[in-house]
Amino acid sequence: MNDGYTFGHVARMEWIRLRSLRAVRWTLGGGLAATIAIGVVAGLNTRNAAGDPTSNVLAGVVLGQLITGVLGVLAMTGEFSSGMARVTFAAVPRRGLVLAAKAAVWGAVFLAAGEVTVLASFFLGTGVLRAGVPRPSLATPDVLRAVLMTGAYLALTGLLGLAVGALIRHGAAAVATVVGGLFVAPLIIGGVDRSLGPVLPELIAGNSLAAVQPVSGFSWSPWLELAIVAAYPAAALAAGGWLLARRDV
Repeated sequence: MNDGYTFGHVARMEWIRLRSLRAVRWTLGGGLAATIAIGVVAGLNTRNAAGDPTSNVLAGVVLGQLITGVLGVLAMTGEFSSGMARVTFAAVPRRGLVLAAKAAVWGAVFLAAGEVTVLASFFLGTGVLRAGVPRPSLATPDVLRAVLMTGAYLALTGLLGLAVGALIRHGAAAVATVVGGLFVAPLIIGGVDRSLGPVLPELIAGNSLAAVQPVSGFSWSPWLELAIVAAYPAAALAAGGWLLARRDV
């Protein structure tokens, strides 16, 4: 047993492991390409000159969050299903350190992929806007903020998936939890009490982070809303790290 590993050592190990997973690259690339395509279609279908074209062309985040969330789950649960978790934890007994390194590496990948995706969605989506519909640029007030926050949202959903994977450890159950939490729960909860919309990640993403124009019911600062979204994976990762240290593999 070797307890001499530092955060840097474990992060490099995780980066090597991630780079070796060809299926992850294809899934992430293909899923985010589809996210961009949705943005282009949304741009083509934008007709309201008084609307919010920036928010429209970022509509693909609905799919993007599913891609990053599910990949985050599999990044964790794949270790348990393959038995690699035993090897990893034998080499690095500090399980919290393993989870922190995994979150840092996968979070950085999700953030880079998310920002590239939303920037492509923005440029391609606004490039096909119809005549008469205002064409925003990154210099337009609040547009750059909306684009960058939307990319950050995709990274946060990936980290949430990673955390849920650490909590549940079983792939199918963890994926179902993430999908239900991101898609089903906001519809049900928001439908029952619309005042809760500003604390539900998916509704925050579409109505605050990606929005340039004010949306009814979302009067808080987008920065506060981003902090609320970030609180979900932060709390779940803390709980996941606590459970990892106390459960058998």
